[in-house]
Amino acid sequence: MLRLLVDQNFDHDILRGLERRLPNLDYVTAAEMGLSETPDPELLEWAMKERRVIVTHDQSTMPDHVAERLSNGFGVFGVLIVPSRMTIGIAIDELELIVGCSNEDEFLDRYLYLPLF
Repeated sequence: MLRLLVDQNFDHDILRGLERRLPNLDYVTAAEMGLSETPDPELLEWAMKERRVIVTHDQSTMPDHVAERLSNGFGVFGVLIVPSRMTIGIAIDELELIVGCSNEDEFLDRYLYLPLF
């Protein structure tokens, strides 16, 4: 199961639904870690060190920061971008499948937009 870092802007209704489906979900929130005001590049660095995939709604800046890190030879542990317009149910379904059935190596140096299909 993937270990997650939930970005400060992420919908906690989705998170609660995911927790109900995956009771052993291993996640921390940016707020819990004192990272609420942390710029994306530093958040990506923290997640890399902690081996956590970032879950975010940030479609506007996060992909650029990921691309910049990769072009500079720094890795990312993975980013899942959930569009804020996606319904809660579909977001939970998608995340349940990804988090529950993936291993962490599949996301190294990648970012994905949901839905996958």
